[in-house]
Amino acid sequence: MSALIENLRRICGDANVLTHDDPSTDLSAWERDWRKRAQGRALAVVRPANVQEVAAVVKACANTFTSIVPQGGNTGLVVGSVPDASGQQVVLSLQRMNQIRSVDAANLTVIAEAGCILQNVQAHVDRAGFLFPLSLAAEGSCTLGGNLGTNAGGTQVVRFGNTRELCLGLEVVTARGEIWHGLSGLRKDNTGYDLRNLMIGSEGTLGIITAACMKLYPKPAAQLTTWAAVPSMQAAVDLLGLAHERLGAGLTGFEVMGQFALSLVNKHHPQLRVPLYKDTAYCVLLENSDHESEEHARHGFEGLMETAMDKGWVTDAVVAESLTQAQVLWQIRETIPLAQADEGLNIKHDISVPVSRIPQFVAETDALLQAKIPGIRLVNFGHLGDGNLHYNVQAPNGTDGAAFLRDYEDTVNTWVFDQVKAFEGSISAEHGVGSLKADKLAHYKDPTALAMMKAIKQALDPQNIMNPGRVIKI
Repeated sequence: MSALIENLRRICGDANVLTHDDPSTDLSAWERDWRKRAQGRALAVVRPANVQEVAAVVKACANTFTSIVPQGGNTGLVVGSVPDASGQQVVLSLQRMNQIRSVDAANLTVIAEAGCILQNVQAHVDRAGFLFPLSLAAEGSCTLGGNLGTNAGGTQVVRFGNTRELCLGLEVVTARGEIWHGLSGLRKDNTGYDLRNLMIGSEGTLGIITAACMKLYPKPAAQLTTWAAVPSMQAAVDLLGLAHERLGAGLTGFEVMGQFALSLVNKHHPQLRVPLYKDTAYCVLLENSDHESEEHARHGFEGLMETAMDKGWVTDAVVAESLTQAQVLWQIRETIPLAQADEGLNIKHDISVPVSRIPQFVAETDALLQAKIPGIRLVNFGHLGDGNLHYNVQAPNGTDGAAFLRDYEDTVNTWVFDQVKAFEGSISAEHGVGSLKADKLAHYKDPTALAMMKAIKQALDPQNIMNPGRVIKI
């Protein structure tokens, strides 16, 4: 492999090809996943600066049958962007490709490279007077390429859709090291197969996304945030229906949070002062973006809450009176995963179920797990507006977390995923498949769909060098 390493150094420069040969070099940031579930060993970490260098790196690896693991911010939750333990895989880090190439005000688009941190894209277009609505907890460290590779969701999917719905064009390096120049800002292009959507959500298994043309939106005239206590999941679903009816496209966020999930935030991050959660089963966070005025937005919210309280769907509510207060409420929601980690090791689920069936799913699955494992604690929260729950499982009090995962993780996953299948849902809503769920697809994915996916993988990556073992196993 020394010849390959030398070739990679000629392509990207010595400083941008990192190996274990140098004892002073620590590659753990690229080799360990965010949740510390997996620790691999890379042959090299390569950091190209532009699409031409990416293409040259892929060609060099293809010539030596060396597999490539594309990586952005390495914030994924399904072990899809770190190398295996063989020491034979090249990690291709896109972090140096972090330029925003252009903003087209008339076309309402931005072209940004895959290594751009999501928060930086948001800030750049905000200064230009626009909104880029993709927003999620890891936005300060995740990258646009990773968001596209996993088809990330976040808190505003109810209005703007997942990352796929925000993308108009891509620049991609194929498994053969060829460059697809597809950065069109067209909203209509009916000239064949939708290659863009094929690449989005493929987790680097079909090609490497190096840049994207993304949709922008006008900034709203006013944005109001309400935190409401609801007595049940059914009440939350009823409130969501009323919010759609009253607010229409102005409803940009609708998050649900269970009492235990919020109690963990209150326990481990008391400075956030979680409101209203102690006497209710769930709390809901609603966001209304109004393009008319703050007065119009507030009038709509007040009418919504009045009707919801009359119907018993809301028992109490607070409306953020400033942007700072709104940010604190959203921070509480985004802190739930951190608070759960503070509580100890846990089993994470990123599932989707038709919104209308979520109350029954939660009731039945809660009862099933509590009967199977007395004392089990359920950290239930997520994006109710689009049917995506983070239905997580915490060990009973006093139980060693590592032992709980060792003894129960596979079994709990099966119980939950079987329930998801019974309710016609998906075992991965926004986090992707990675390696953690790749073995599960054979049981939970339609067999015809799975066969089509394998055929596409074999056609576009016949050597199986692009992130092998992730999403689809060949």
